Amino acid sequence: MADEGSLPSPSPEDVLSSPDDDPIEKAKKCGKTNLLQWMTITVSEPEKRTTTSLKMQDTFIVYMIETRITDNNMKCFGDGTTSLWRRYSEFELLRNYLEVVFPTVIIPPLPEKKASYFWQNAPTDKFDPEFIERRRAALEIFLLRLAAHPQLSQDKLFIEFLQQENGWRDSIYNTDFQNKGDSRLKALNASLRLKKPDRRFEELKNYSNELQTNITTLLKIRAKLADRLYGIHKIHANYGRVFCEWSGIEKDMTESLHSAGHYMNVYAQTIDNSLDEEEQYADQLKEYLAFGDSLRTVCRKYECMQYDLERAEDGLSYKAGQRENLAQGKPASGFSLSGVKSKIFGSENSEQREQKIKQLDEQIKFTEADLKKVNEETVKFVEASLKDIDRFKRQKVKDLREIFTNYAVMQIKQCKKGIAIWTSAKDCFTKM
Repeated sequence: MADEGSLPSPSPEDVLSSPDDDPIEKAKKCGKTNLLQWMTITVSEPEKRTTTSLKMQDTFIVYMIETRITDNNMKCFGDGTTSLWRRYSEFELLRNYLEVVFPTVIIPPLPEKKASYFWQNAPTDKFDPEFIERRRAALEIFLLRLAAHPQLSQDKLFIEFLQQENGWRDSIYNTDFQNKGDSRLKALNASLRLKKPDRRFEELKNYSNELQTNITTLLKIRAKLADRLYGIHKIHANYGRVFCEWSGIEKDMTESLHSAGHYMNVYAQTIDNSLDEEEQYADQLKEYLAFGDSLRTVCRKYECMQYDLERAEDGLSYKAGQRENLAQGKPASGFSLSGVKSKIFGSENSEQREQKIKQLDEQIKFTEADLKKVNEETVKFVEASLKDIDRFKRQKVKDLREIFTNYAVMQIKQCKKGIAIWTSAKDCFTKM
């Protein structure tokens, strides 16, 4: 919504009238800050496929991505509705690309490749229909998070991922994003050698570790509880079997015992749907477990920039020290070939010294310009990343509040269902 007193926003018809304008820029001019304001995105119909090449078979799952433009004024992005198929590996490629192109953004994680923290009856096969369905739902959430982000949703290759099936991989590789990415080894070395680390990023790294520790513990506890509850409920089926067998030898209590046995069987079966529903909440927690890695990725990128900044500062300090020594007639600091020569063949004359001072002045000038550039980039990175971290924290609180509240509501419903079943069983016993 525009602030009072600001200039009126141009109408979508006026903005979209020029065919030469970039569609993304048109969307911005229309006040569309993310894709979800004018597009719906769904991931559906997972399908198992097999390809054969060089006598080898590759079996994989593809997912249909459907988009529908809900704002008629934004039809410049397409005819209105598109559908295409994507493999999980293409989702990975998209995320890797975004992680390099948007270094200050906490990129949403992808769902896990195989099940973890599962209870005893959960599928472990990556081609199991239940697991594929859970992954489908998680992939849809991944795309919706990208589409809701003010920066990620404006990326052209992300939009092409949603709407252009052929040639998308080539477009991604043509960006050469893989060579632009920072080396993981460099990031690890930088974190060990930083002289002036930013306290905020150090705290963020510690927070991400603690967040993952807490969520991992929650998931393990939930898995143990699910396993125990599953066993307890299924044992109640023994009540049902005994009551039904007993009803066959009791003339006066036949109907009551048989009905009670029926309710015990119903109680034993209620746990299946309950644990399936619990898995959905577990998957949502796993997403934030993976978000911890995304947070640390931003921290590593900061450490690389800070490391480059400190190296530039050290280089400038070293050259300034050399110049000062030469200006005072002292030998250059540190080991150098010229220093060894001066000891062997005598000191340099004034003209040689002036020439070296002149060279150092030029080097200092270039180093200062480089330092200024690196410093400006680091400041921009810190500002942008802290802004996105703040956005992430607000979203995290909102999501976790919803997850835990819905989980509590689900448990209350399950308890009420159990009370209703036991109440019915009690009525059967009172009629004996």
